[in-house]
Amino acid sequence: MSGLPTLRAVMLIAAAVLAVTAAPGGVVVIMGDDLVKSAREPARRQPLAQQTAAAGLDRLVPSAAPVQDFGQGGPGVTPTPPRVLAVAAGTVPKETRFELSELAHVQKVTVVDAGAVKVSGTTLNLLAVDPSGFRSWTPGPVADQPAVWSALDRGELVVDAGSMKKFGMVLGGLYQVDGGPRLRVAASATLGLSGVDGLISADAGRSLGFAQGVAVLLHGKEGKISESGVRKALGKNAQVVMLDAAARTPKQQQPAEQPQQVTVGRPGSYLELYKAAATRCPGLSWTVLAAIGQVESGHGRNNGPSSAGALGPMQFMPATWKAYGVDGDGDGKKDIWSAYDAVPGAANYLCANKAGQGGEKLRKAIWFYNHSWDYVNKVMGIAAAYARTYT
Repeated sequence: MSGLPTLRAVMLIAAAVLAVTAAPGGVVVIMGDDLVKSAREPARRQPLAQQTAAAGLDRLVPSAAPVQDFGQGGPGVTPTPPRVLAVAAGTVPKETRFELSELAHVQKVTVVDAGAVKVSGTTLNLLAVDPSGFRSWTPGPVADQPAVWSALDRGELVVDAGSMKKFGMVLGGLYQVDGGPRLRVAASATLGLSGVDGLISADAGRSLGFAQGVAVLLHGKEGKISESGVRKALGKNAQVVMLDAAARTPKQQQPAEQPQQVTVGRPGSYLELYKAAATRCPGLSWTVLAAIGQVESGHGRNNGPSSAGALGPMQFMPATWKAYGVDGDGDGKKDIWSAYDAVPGAANYLCANKAGQGGEKLRKAIWFYNHSWDYVNKVMGIAAAYARTYT
């Protein structure tokens, strides 16, 4: 984060730093599940929808069964906004925690794990937290959003809104950590933690080898906690960030407070869904998925079954779905009828046939989707129309 290179450097030292192949244009995500290539069923049907206009992408995706949230939380969490964030050179012992709690104006102390991961050459600084215990340390709208804490409990990633924009990350996208798991971005919110790009669960942090008990958050009277006192307690190698705007900026210079927003859950439109699903296959444009979705079902308006037995918004044959279908929304099911699964499943299938390589390989991958060169030309034409309309 800008202005905080030293904090980022310490996080890199304190955690296991994992690398993945870099790609231009920021953070990219991986392909979907491991694939076993098989031939598409030949001449399976005629397309169900023939519209060619670039329209309909702002329509909400049909709703599905809700995912149960973590615990019984929700509104009512008493906020303890962090005034100070510090990263120690090693695990903070109990004696030091007690010393910090005894500092003037300090009312509450918590210590969490921290680390950094690399995705496509981009470093993400993360705090690894207990989903139930850390809620009060986040802004009210985040603490009051049970879906955020349910996602963390499932091992998913909550990304700071600024980092989402900076790195071009996509809500719902799967991001591969080299040598580690795929992390799904389940929510985006302004966390108010300078130098921190996101949150994961403590269990996920341990699996990534994060340094345990090195990040300290202090709550107390606004603008009153002593920076020098914190540094003295943690040692000269600790990095300390005073989070209070009041501690850094005269009140007359402070910007007007912006409303807090939290973006959670599944994409709310086919446009968002196509963009998120395309990130499963580096090099594949979301416009190709959108064009296939329009030709196949008119973006979920006609989900079949077709006369050949194809099903769902992306019109998969059951045998092909069995090989290439994915659980796109993390609800534990690979549902051929759900757009949240079918659209990323289509990206999965296209990528298995090398669609991400573009050119003739993209055209051939679309041909595998439906064995007709007229179909390929139609999809490519609609994709070009989407590109002109939405860029």
